[in-house]
Amino acid sequence: MIVLLNKPFDVLCQFTDEDGRRTLADYVEIKNIYAAGRLDRDSEGLVVLTNDGRLQHKITDPKNKMVKTYWVQVEGVITDKAIRQLSKGITLKDGLTKPAAARKIKEPKKLWQRNPPIRERKNIPTSWVELSISEGKNRQVRRMTAAVGFPTLRLIRYSVGDWTIDNIDSGGYIVATK
Repeated sequence: MIVLLNKPFDVLCQFTDEDGRRTLADYVEIKNIYAAGRLDRDSEGLVVLTNDGRLQHKITDPKNKMVKTYWVQVEGVITDKAIRQLSKGITLKDGLTKPAAARKIKEPKKLWQRNPPIRERKNIPTSWVELSISEGKNRQVRRMTAAVGFPTLRLIRYSVGDWTIDNIDSGGYIVATK
């Protein structure tokens, strides 16, 4: 079984929490499925859930290089230089990232309101970047954009491989056919 969830902001990417925070169980009532990979509590978007251990391994093992695409709202108007840097790979404390497919985009259509909204500064504009990566270092996308001078304000995982959040509302899910 494969379930595609559009995880809202401030939801843990697990089914239980001793501290009473919102979890995947607040959105998906299907039993005996597990998240194939993680998405930070302060990130939104696609989480693939499955009961297939081999598929879970295929999605999460960096050797398989499954591409994940993110829509990233950053503080400031991102420059062509920053896009080139992201495309070449960024040196972080835990090493050099693999090159990313990076491009400026307009604010995605059909974007839901985040609750709570991002912090906005009257004199500082924001812009959007689409980043596709094939590895998953801890908080990698946020660290990459910060390293090129554009801190992440909102992070949405749009796709994992061929699966996307198209036609899945925030907090909603579908059972995928493959």
